[in-house]
Amino acid sequence: MKKLNMLYTGLVIAATMGSMAPAQAQMRIEISGVGSNQIPVAVAGFANEGVSPQKISEIIKADLERSGAFKIIDAGVINDVNNIDYSGWKAKGADALVVGTVDALADGRYDVRYKLLDTVKQAKISNLDKAVTAQFTRLSAHLIADDVFFKLTGIRGAFSTRISYVKQEGRNYQLMVADADGENEQLALRSNEPIISPSWSPDGTKVAYVSFEQKKPVVYVQNLITRARTVVANEKGSNSAPSWAPSGNKLAVALSKSGNTQVYTVNIDGSNLQRTSNSSGIDTEPQWSADGSSIYFTSDRSGGPQIYRMNPDGSDVKRVTFGGSYNISPRISSDGKTLAYISRRDGNFQLFVLDLASGQEQRLSDTTDDESPSFAPNGKYIMYATRAAGRKSLAVVSVDGRVKQRLTTQAGNIKEPTWGPFMQ
Repeated sequence: MKKLNMLYTGLVIAATMGSMAPAQAQMRIEISGVGSNQIPVAVAGFANEGVSPQKISEIIKADLERSGAFKIIDAGVINDVNNIDYSGWKAKGADALVVGTVDALADGRYDVRYKLLDTVKQAKISNLDKAVTAQFTRLSAHLIADDVFFKLTGIRGAFSTRISYVKQEGRNYQLMVADADGENEQLALRSNEPIISPSWSPDGTKVAYVSFEQKKPVVYVQNLITRARTVVANEKGSNSAPSWAPSGNKLAVALSKSGNTQVYTVNIDGSNLQRTSNSSGIDTEPQWSADGSSIYFTSDRSGGPQIYRMNPDGSDVKRVTFGGSYNISPRISSDGKTLAYISRRDGNFQLFVLDLASGQEQRLSDTTDDESPSFAPNGKYIMYATRAAGRKSLAVVSVDGRVKQRLTTQAGNIKEPTWGPFMQ
């Protein structure tokens, strides 16, 4: 209960972002595959939820179903949440039951109440009682789904997190921010020149990205609350591939100011630029590890692009990928155990993961033109961009490859995804 209430501290950021210009088209999600050992959960319609602008129970169902971790049992509407027939629900195959109510308050807010019940032990597992404004009813549903996911799997849910991506329609480029399910799209930046490589700050209040509006790639940081933005890197040549240090006060970037592209670090106000990598080849696509102890990057120093790891000061450089002759776009999981990357095999660009302890790699995608992987903050899912039927779209896959989602829009290409952090 305490952890769930703490998540509401992120509402201030969400409220400010809600004032950003809304997008017209929403994404459609297609789900295939299921996780192993699905947990059967009955989700009841919340009593009186028709008064709310969002149907809370339907959002919870969609979140849990999308995860692939649960077998959802439709429970209809349960109006009396204080008198539950535990044995009856257990007989219907449900190990857990989600019930709740929504009431309209005199001040215009909505009182959202929820319980997670264990049908085997016939006991309450968790509960929430929170009054929210209309704009936060969807978020309250995501937070409830997060709580269900955590209580039943032991893994923190990421349904209430945000994603960012670039939407392109002709020469119109839009940097978008949305809920993790693709709903509630908001426009952060519009440009007639390409926008690439968005990257979330650790606290979720800023996004770094590369814009070509100055007719060359320049790295910016944009504050999503104040809408103010700062030029972080505008050196001679190319400025690209920003990645946030876990401290949130600096970025790793790839610059070609001295010839071949190399990795640098720079404060988010553009000060204290320092070169980190030093090779005769091209070093690019830096990515900090979550603990700040390493920077992963792509380099062709061995003859073809492979992924390497180094200390933040550039010392102790070690090659990480050895399978295949072309591996790019490193992303490291939050626990530091799994590396995601794009590998070219038989002419196809596909999403792979590497277990850093065992050295075992696994192909996760069945598409052939993948790019820009990004881990969910709980490390259990990876979002990436791909191409199908001539159009770029986003996809999500579980790290075991069992659950796959495709996110598409009716118009334009969507690409360059990045998954935001947990809101603290």
